[in-house]
Amino acid sequence: MNFTETAWKVFNQSIEDYHMSDDVNTLINNPFEKDTLERILYAKNWIDTVQWHLEDIIRDENIDPAEALYLKRTIDASNQKRTDLVEFIDSWFLNKFENITPKPEAKINTETIAWAVDRLSILALKVYHMSLEAYRESASEEHRANCKAKLDVLLTQQEDLSTSINQLLTDIENGNVKMKVYKQMKMYNDESLNPILYQKGQQK
Repeated sequence: MNFTETAWKVFNQSIEDYHMSDDVNTLINNPFEKDTLERILYAKNWIDTVQWHLEDIIRDENIDPAEALYLKRTIDASNQKRTDLVEFIDSWFLNKFENITPKPEAKINTETIAWAVDRLSILALKVYHMSLEAYRESASEEHRANCKAKLDVLLTQQEDLSTSINQLLTDIENGNVKMKVYKQMKMYNDESLNPILYQKGQQK
């Protein structure tokens, strides 16, 4: 089983586990051993899955404004955790390939391994939920047909993205691509970088 096959299996296990309760307040129960890549991938997708449903809830037009604000801040915090974990995954791969010497003509990829994995995790969620719609008995035949067509596209994207990630890993291992990791430098959660936050602090 190659890397993306493993990741896809782990992502889908996380999604299935979450939907046993289908509650954004459910605490993660990671089944994989500490310090394994599978454990990290499971945690990554769990964050994505919870956030997926938070995004659904906040779009309720009748939501209480106070609850919406609480959810918005919860989503912001989730985004920060998601970014931190993506960067952790990149660091994991950076350590894995630390003894690889890139060739002089090695290229630099525009997207790191972990951010491509992030896309694969979200894609697993899209496939799961589009599958539900494609086969939802209470939906119209037209709705199911439209969703089935979209599902086919998503599955093609999964195949293409998986191939691309595996090729990138091979290119790094062979020294054809130089792995570099850049921090996202998120500013909106940082009290020293967000003007709204630090100006408020100066007014006290």
